[in-house]
Amino acid sequence: MTVVVPLAPSDLDALVPLFDAYRVFYRQQSDPALARAYLEKRLGAGEYVGFLARDAGGRAVGFALMSQTFSSVGLKRIWLLNDIFVDPSTRKTGAGAALMKAVEEFARSTGAGRLDLFTARTNATAQSVYRRAGWVEDADYLRFQKRL
Repeated sequence: MTVVVPLAPSDLDALVPLFDAYRVFYRQQSDPALARAYLEKRLGAGEYVGFLARDAGGRAVGFALMSQTFSSVGLKRIWLLNDIFVDPSTRKTGAGAALMKAVEEFARSTGAGRLDLFTARTNATAQSVYRRAGWVEDADYLRFQKRL
């Protein structure tokens, strides 16, 4: 059974290895010290809200990190699910679905009008989790970026 709890400062030691593995999945070089410094800064400044998934033994197996923006058209808050990751050795245990549920419940509790996320076009595993959780691919808008 997976338990999902809001991230607390005391969870940093459990979060860092998962966050580092997430970055490696997206072809970044492993750097736990840099990952820790980044998370300390974002979480400490209140720029991220997060959740940690733990298995029945209490081991951290996944996380979700969110940041907020606002819709000037909808006049509501939008939560961006920046990062979600489940340890590959514990996938198909319900941890991803539990994290998605916690994210949605939290967003609803804040009166948000929408949740957004972005994933790699090749990440079919994650896409299937999102679709099962009721997320739909945006067919109306193109996403543009300018890397700096």
